[in-house]
Amino acid sequence: MAAIPAPAAPSRGQAVVKDAGIAALIALGLSVFILGLKTETSADGLTITQRWGAVGIAVVVVFVGRALLNVLFWQRQAGAPSLPSVQVPRAVWLTMGGLMIALAIALPVLLPVVAPAKNRYILDLGILVLTYIMLGWGLNIVVGLAGLLDLGYVAFYAVGAYSYALLAMHFGWSFWICLPLAGVLAASWGVMLGFPVLRLRGDYLAIVTLAFGEIIRVVLLNWYEFTGGPDGLSRIPRPSFFGLEFDRSDDGFAAFFGLQYSAIHRIIFLYYLILTLALVTHFVTVRLRRLPVGRAWEALREDEIACRSLGINTTNTKLTAFAIGAMFGGFAGSFFATRQGFISPESFTFIESAVILAIVVLGGLGSQIGVVIASLIMIGGFELFRELEEYRMLVFGLAMVLIMVWKPRGLMSSRMPSVFLRKRKAVSADMVAQGEGH
Repeated sequence: MAAIPAPAAPSRGQAVVKDAGIAALIALGLSVFILGLKTETSADGLTITQRWGAVGIAVVVVFVGRALLNVLFWQRQAGAPSLPSVQVPRAVWLTMGGLMIALAIALPVLLPVVAPAKNRYILDLGILVLTYIMLGWGLNIVVGLAGLLDLGYVAFYAVGAYSYALLAMHFGWSFWICLPLAGVLAASWGVMLGFPVLRLRGDYLAIVTLAFGEIIRVVLLNWYEFTGGPDGLSRIPRPSFFGLEFDRSDDGFAAFFGLQYSAIHRIIFLYYLILTLALVTHFVTVRLRRLPVGRAWEALREDEIACRSLGINTTNTKLTAFAIGAMFGGFAGSFFATRQGFISPESFTFIESAVILAIVVLGGLGSQIGVVIASLIMIGGFELFRELEEYRMLVFGLAMVLIMVWKPRGLMSSRMPSVFLRKRKAVSADMVAQGEGH
């Protein structure tokens, strides 16, 4: 009796098309009611608008994206021939690296000069990106270095903003006096948060910090006599340049330097102010990482039990991480208040904490450069899709998924150890047990 031949296994191309087709069918079923039908308010009441073109675009994007992921990542054959490698001389790499570093340093400093004088949008976008870079570096101390998952970082941002606004409005103190006080008050709140959560780890710590952030927001929302409640605080004093106000008076900044008055002068000053604050944050973080307290943070992140066995005081280590991270968040909050001139609890919702945490995770835990790159992609790139309205969040979420598939350990997945034997070498994130300390 002849043996029945086994059915031929589907080829790789057929498997990719089948998987992508299933994903496209699922996307079709979900997008019919989410994108295909839209209710609009008119004089006759609610009307339903059909947008089948948007559904088709979503289905095609899902099909192509799923197919590319299968080909490039998930079903890569082990024996597939690779492209021939090209040996690049070391001098070329050093030259290219030096040019990139010089460009990275010169571009932020010269941005107000390079950007058109009347194009305020570029400067405002630069200020926004630098603010999130500073916040990302502050949270990187808590999450990236100490391994403490914090979902309520926006609370310290809010404390710094309201501290500056209340001190400047009720006592008439200048920005340069209120700025360090706002940082100190935010650091004190960081210590207050650190004490109750000393014994918590992982998801439990995340839930408590999330609750802390919501408590701060609710207090700001309901304490109307002190914080203005949902109305917020307006007419917050602006910073001055060594006592020179940016106005049209004879004692103003423009008159003192013999310049024609322009509103762009204050924007340029704010840009250099947040650039200076961000650079100070980076410098202090790098220096602290090389000190014993920074090494204690990294030991706590890797393994808390081993950290205790080495005689490290984990209580002080956690409190210093919370306090210093909160201090930089307070500095950023005070700048946000003086730049906006108006603050309200709506500016400090959970989504802000989620965005800052996403910047740290996508950039690479513990990586300073990764935070910069992630901020440019998430905040600067986010603005490019502002006109897409409802597609904005769809593109944003798709970009995050692609980055995490391509670089699951973050954009900067290698790190330089603070302590090394004989020779300094970059350590891949795959060799580091991230998150075991929290």
